Amino acid sequence: MEALGVKLRKRRRRIGLTLDELASRIGISKPYLSLIETGRVPNPPSDEKLRRLEQSLGFEPGELVMQAHLHRTPADVRAVLGKLLESDGKDVPGAFRKLVDRSDGQIAPMINGKSAGQLVGCPEVFDKGAFAARVQGDSMASKYGEGDIVIFSPALPARSGDDCFIRFADGRTTFKRVFFEVDAEAKSPVVRLQPRNEKYRPEMVRSEEVSGMYRAAYRYQRVNAD
Repeated sequence: MEALGVKLRKRRRRIGLTLDELASRIGISKPYLSLIETGRVPNPPSDEKLRRLEQSLGFEPGELVMQAHLHRTPADVRAVLGKLLESDGKDVPGAFRKLVDRSDGQIAPMINGKSAGQLVGCPEVFDKGAFAARVQGDSMASKYGEGDIVIFSPALPARSGDDCFIRFADGRTTFKRVFFEVDAEAKSPVVRLQPRNEKYRPEMVRSEEVSGMYRAAYRYQRVNAD
C-alpha cells in the first residue's frame, strides 16, 4: 500500500496545487503539511483534517481516513489487514475467505489467537483498523474473564478510565484500564495502568514508553464450559 504522505503529494501535484494553497484550504500550516507528505510525523493527522484533504484532493470519501486508521494499528497485524484490503480476500486462504466475504459486519484479525492471522467477526464495530485479542490471566476480572475475545478500535480515542490494549515502545503489550496523570515531581505526563482485579497493583509508566493505546470496543464473552 502506498504511504499516505506519498499519495497526498502525488495527488496535490497532479491537480496543480501548491503546499501553500492546499494548507490554506484545509486549515493547517504549510510546514505541518510538508511533514505529512514526507512521512516525518509519528501519527497521521486527525480524521477531520483527513476528510478535508479527501474533499480538496478528490479522493473517495473515507479513503484517507481508513488508511490512517490502518497506520495506527499495531505493526504485527498491519500486514494482515493490508493484504485483506488490497486483495479483498482473493489471495487469502480459504478458511479466511469465508469471513472476508461476509457482509454482516466487520472483520478483525486476532493478534494472539492459536493460529496466525485468525479472524473474528465484529458486527458492531465499524473500523477497518479494528483488531482482536484474547484475554489471558485474571488481572481484568471481573469485567473480563480469561478466554474472552475483545475487539479494539484504533479509531476511538483513548480516554481516562477506558479499558485499552497498550503497546510499549519495547514491544511488550498489556490490557489494562488507563488513567492519564502528571508526575508531581517530574512535572511530566504519565499513564497509570490499572488492573480491574483489586489484588493486582497499578503500574505507572511515562507517556513516551507507550507506542500505542487502543480502546476496547466490543467483547465476546467466553461461555463457561462447566
